[in-house]
Amino acid sequence: MNHEETAKFLAQHGVKPTAVRMLVWESIAHCHDAFTLKDVEGLQPYMDRSSIFRALRLFAEHHIIHEIDDGTGQCKYCLCRCENDLHRGHVHFSCTECGKTYCLETTDIPAVRIPEGFRMEEAEYVIKGLCSQCTASAAKRGEL
Repeated sequence: MNHEETAKFLAQHGVKPTAVRMLVWESIAHCHDAFTLKDVEGLQPYMDRSSIFRALRLFAEHHIIHEIDDGTGQCKYCLCRCENDLHRGHVHFSCTECGKTYCLETTDIPAVRIPEGFRMEEAEYVIKGLCSQCTASAAKRGEL
């Protein structure tokens, strides 16, 4: 994505395309798995942490990324890949071995019956276990 495409994309999503926001977006636009603030810092080593954090928060508010609470105590983010990502909850998988978190975009959050009088505002559904790479490594070591 070039700067012109980035500026257009951000503007279409209600985000003013400042230089910092454009650089942060261009750093994460290619991410296929979840990433952390620290990951983005590694991609933009000359940018201060607070500027990156503010950009990520703004992107989340405008639903072009979403936050994932995978229980590790570290906020992770993932790109919203479909137009209705705001309304379509999907399952996340957190690997207990390598620490990566994956969006399982084709796996919807199962329907949950909410008691009368309750109103759900959002749902997080995280499965924990071994990702395919860690499962294969454990099998090679004879641990499975």
